[in-house]
Amino acid sequence: MPEADLPAYDALLVVSFGGPEGPDDVIPFLENVLRGRNVPRERMLEVAEHYQHFGGVSPINAQNRALIAALEQELRSHGIDLPIYWGNRNWHPLLPDTLREMAAAGIRRALAFVTAAFSSYSGCRQYLDNIAAAQAEVGPSAPQIDKLRVFYNHPGFILPMAERVCEALEQIPPERRSAAELVYTAHSIPCSMAQTSDYEVQLHEAARLVSAELGRPDAPLVYQSRSGPPTQPWLEPDISDYLRARHEAGCRDIVVVPIGFISDHMEVIYDLDTEALEICRELGLNMVRAGTVGTHPRFVQMIRELIEERTRQTPPLALGDRGPYPNTCAADCCPAPKRPAGPPR
Repeated sequence: MPEADLPAYDALLVVSFGGPEGPDDVIPFLENVLRGRNVPRERMLEVAEHYQHFGGVSPINAQNRALIAALEQELRSHGIDLPIYWGNRNWHPLLPDTLREMAAAGIRRALAFVTAAFSSYSGCRQYLDNIAAAQAEVGPSAPQIDKLRVFYNHPGFILPMAERVCEALEQIPPERRSAAELVYTAHSIPCSMAQTSDYEVQLHEAARLVSAELGRPDAPLVYQSRSGPPTQPWLEPDISDYLRARHEAGCRDIVVVPIGFISDHMEVIYDLDTEALEICRELGLNMVRAGTVGTHPRFVQMIRELIEERTRQTPPLALGDRGPYPNTCAADCCPAPKRPAGPPR
């Protein structure tokens, strides 16, 4: 398609999960997250304590602000004149409010970058539904929104992740480094949700690509942060069980790689840096947690490259044999699971 025939966009919308920014926000935020889902209130209160452990503040909003600031500079330095807006699913700034702001500014068509690297109902289709609901709430003046593609195998995600793992390995004594084990982790989701998406396949491929960049054998993928009733099957093994099993097998050093997350939000700083680390300390297992991509310059560059795929028809980039994910989600992609569940975030 000639560049002159490509759609004209006049903004970028960063779409994310949202998080509380003070103790009084925690319960209303979690009620938003769990509305209509079969999660016991006891579990919600348990998760609320995770947030209160950090003063009721999730780091996700600050991290999104930092990402937006870095992205503004990246776009400006490459002559891309797109104002950046930000809207969340579950907490302020909420998507309907952001779309109203965009409409008032005269924005007619925007690209959306969703802060989820992998395809699942919660990471893909639900965000599309959130955007559609916000557009309906705003009315005819709401801008059209086109979502940027999933980026689980983009070099701008894989290469920074490999660098983060290298940084983690350097924290292990040199004489033990080669024997140190890697384990990749991602948010568990209900098996019914996994069966309707490529979530597991994409996670395994991303983990394989990172290991290949490191010149290491493939490492296992485990899961964390499950919620929902015990009777509902979720993806396993759980990281806590895995760490105990590796200790029993004689492992001395392990690097935990949160491949399923792009920033160090609550599931990382509590479920890994607090709970998993405490288990390892009790066992005498040396655990080092690899960083997430966050605002790594190559990751920020990747977002700009995804924009240029849509605005300048630059060649799509992808590592491995699966190729780039399609620019347009199929109408039936990542359908809702049969049973309601707590979301990955």
